[in-house]
Amino acid sequence: MPELPEVEVVRRGLDRWVAGRTVEAVTVLHPRAVRRHVAGPTDFAARLVGRRLDAVERRGKYLWLPLGPPGAAPGEAGPPEFAVLAHLGMSGQLLVQPAAAPDERHLRVRVTFADEAEGELRFVDQRTFGGLSLHPVTPEGLPEVIAHIARDPLDPAFDEAAFHAALRARRTTIKRALLDQSLISGVGNIYADEALWRSRLHYDRPTATMTRARSAELLGHVRDVMNAALEVGGTSFDSLYVNVNGESGYFDRSLDAYGREDEPCRRCGAPIRRRPWMNRSSYHCPRCQRPWRPRTAGAGAGRLGQ
Repeated sequence: MPELPEVEVVRRGLDRWVAGRTVEAVTVLHPRAVRRHVAGPTDFAARLVGRRLDAVERRGKYLWLPLGPPGAAPGEAGPPEFAVLAHLGMSGQLLVQPAAAPDERHLRVRVTFADEAEGELRFVDQRTFGGLSLHPVTPEGLPEVIAHIARDPLDPAFDEAAFHAALRARRTTIKRALLDQSLISGVGNIYADEALWRSRLHYDRPTATMTRARSAELLGHVRDVMNAALEVGGTSFDSLYVNVNGESGYFDRSLDAYGREDEPCRRCGAPIRRRPWMNRSSYHCPRCQRPWRPRTAGAGAGRLGQ
């Protein structure tokens, strides 16, 4: 599943190639691709025709294309009332392709534009878990269906103090908290493992044991690993995640924990371990990221986690 860096790479590409363009036609080639639009494929297509796509937005793993009113130029109208929400799922791709390019095998939706600029927008999805849907937006500009999603750590308005307070109050474990999109958005399995490795934190450490300093340090590593992934186009393990030009990211070559089972830890040399975790896998170093243990009163037997 694409995480924040991968979705941000796609957002930047869309913003460059389709923002400000007016939709001329929409062809839905597979109804499942717009199943979250309850009014159906015909309504979805009809409501986009003539609309301008405004600057592409993102929060966490979600991106959307706000719709300007028909015929209005940028800045002539107030904030958009509707937006096309794109959910990439496991294999969804938003590609900008020349109109003459052959159709992709799993092409689901085609959007053409009224101007003479090169390129049409294509939604391709092999497994059809993703999709496009049209939703009203809140006064803050968020599609209503994702209004509950928290700000992500790269958002300038992210509130570190509120995050720490919520973290301590959750009574859960640190990796579960990082993947809770109502607490902090954009972090998935890959970047959670990477940030925890950099922080020397075990994935099952209780959130109630996190000090303000440790929370701030963890957030710093989350941001660092995401920014590093952004610089090389995100993480691609196969051809399913690509940017709008069909190019893969290269951060998989720089991963320190995720996917490196039995390989030596780059910090201490111990073999990286993989453990089943919430129907997925969690990777960690057994030496650098030891489980947290409360200090035993008096004897000091037990281990106080960092």
